Amino acid sequence: MSASGLELALVAAALVTITIAAVHVRGIARVFLIAQAAYWGLSYLARPALLLWVQPRPQYADNVADPRLAVLGYDHGLAVILQPVAFGLWVYAAAVVACAAWGRRHPLGLHRRQDTATDPVPTLWTVYAVGLVGRIVTYVTGAAGSAGDLNSPNAILNFVAQLATVGALGLIIFLRPRRRAVTVAVIGALLTVELLWTVAVESKTPVMSAALAIGIRFAILGWSRLRVVAIVAISSLAIVGFGWLQGIKQTDQERSSALVANANYPQLAQPYLSLVRRFDLLEAATDSYYMNGRIWLTPTQVVQHSLLSLVPEQLSGADKLQSGSAWAREVRGASLDMTSVSVSLAEGNINEGYVLGGFAGVAVGVLFTFVLLLLVVGALQSRHIFFLSLGLAVSASPALFERGILGSMEVTGKGLQLAVAIWIIDMAVREYRRPAESAAVAGLTPAGNRPVVAATGKG
Repeated sequence: MSASGLELALVAAALVTITIAAVHVRGIARVFLIAQAAYWGLSYLARPALLLWVQPRPQYADNVADPRLAVLGYDHGLAVILQPVAFGLWVYAAAVVACAAWGRRHPLGLHRRQDTATDPVPTLWTVYAVGLVGRIVTYVTGAAGSAGDLNSPNAILNFVAQLATVGALGLIIFLRPRRRAVTVAVIGALLTVELLWTVAVESKTPVMSAALAIGIRFAILGWSRLRVVAIVAISSLAIVGFGWLQGIKQTDQERSSALVANANYPQLAQPYLSLVRRFDLLEAATDSYYMNGRIWLTPTQVVQHSLLSLVPEQLSGADKLQSGSAWAREVRGASLDMTSVSVSLAEGNINEGYVLGGFAGVAVGVLFTFVLLLLVVGALQSRHIFFLSLGLAVSASPALFERGILGSMEVTGKGLQLAVAIWIIDMAVREYRRPAESAAVAGLTPAGNRPVVAATGKG
C-alpha cells in the first residue's frame, strides 16, 4: 500500500468508527455526529481518493486539482497533508466512543427534549415571518450577497434575514400538527423556501441546515423504518441535485469553463464534481501544510479574539478578527497569491489547530468542536427560548462541520445576538397571547377555537 493509501485508510477507519459509535449515542447528538462523518468524508476521503485516481492536471476554474499538490506529487502530497487529518479524526473518534460508552451507563445523559407546556412554535412562526420579510427586502434591494463575501452589503438586513433560517429550523424540528398531511405540506414548503434561498445566496448552508433539522426531528420523535427511508431519500436527492443547484446562477462563461475543467475527469465522476468542489477542507489542509510549521497566532491571541467575538462590535469598539478572511490572507496567502482575491474561507478545526499548535493544537481543536456539539445538543433540549434559539442559530451554521475555534466563536457571538432578538420577540408574542391563554384555561374559549396546547401529536 502506498503512503497516501495508508493515510486514506486511516481516515476512512476513523470516519467509520465515528459513525458506528454515533449509532450507539442516544438522542439528537447521533444526528450531528453522523452528519459530521459524512461531511468530513466528502472533504477528506472522497476528494483525495478522486485526486489519486485521476491525477488531474491543474487548470483554470478547477479548484479540485490543487497546483500545490500537483507540485508535490499527489501520492506524496496527500500522504503528508492527511497525517494531521487522520490524527484529528481519530482523536474525535475516541471522544465519540467515550461518549457512547458513557451514555450506555448513564442513559439519561443525552435524552431527547421532552415536549412541555412551553410551546415555542408561535414564537418560531413570528420569527420566521419577520425573517422572510428581511429576506425579501434583502433580495429585492440586491443586498443578498453571495458565497464567500467578506461583509454583508447591509448588516441589519442580513441579521433580520438570518431569523428566517433559525425560524425554519425550529419549525421543522418542533412543529406538531395533528394531521400528518399538514406536517408533510408545511415541512415541504419550508424546505422549498430554504432551497430557493440557497440558490439566491449561493450557499449550501441553508438547505443543508434544513435537512439536518429533519434528522433532529426524527431523533426527537423516535426512528422508524419510514423515517430512515425518508432521510436517506432526502440525502440522496441532495447529492444528485447538487450539481444542478450549483449551476442555476452560473453565467454561460462560467458553465463553459466548468465543462472544460470537468473534461479532465472520467465520465463517471463528472456528475459529482460540483459536490466535491464545495467540500473544500482538503484545500485548507494543504494551506496548513504549506505554513511549514510556522505558528499563525499565539494562544493568548486566540483567547483574546475568541472572547471578543462574543461581544457585539458596537459595544466593544474594536475591530474583530474575521477568521475566514484572515485565513485567506495569512495562511493560504503563504502558498498562493491572494493579493487580488477577497474571500472568506472555511478553515476547519483540524487545519486551524495544526497552524496554531501542531498536533497538540489539532487535538484541542477537535475536542473543542466535540464540546460545542454537546452544548448545542443541550441547548436544543432546553425549555428556555434563549438557549433554544442559541442552539438553533449554531445548528444553522457550519460551525460544527467546517470551522475551527475562532470561526465557531464568531458563529456563537452572532448566535447570541440572534437569541437575544428572538427572546424579545418571544416576550412580545407571549404578552399578546396571554388573554387567549387565560381564557382557554378558564374554559372561556369561544366555540370553534382550540385552546393553546403543548406541541404534541404525530410528525
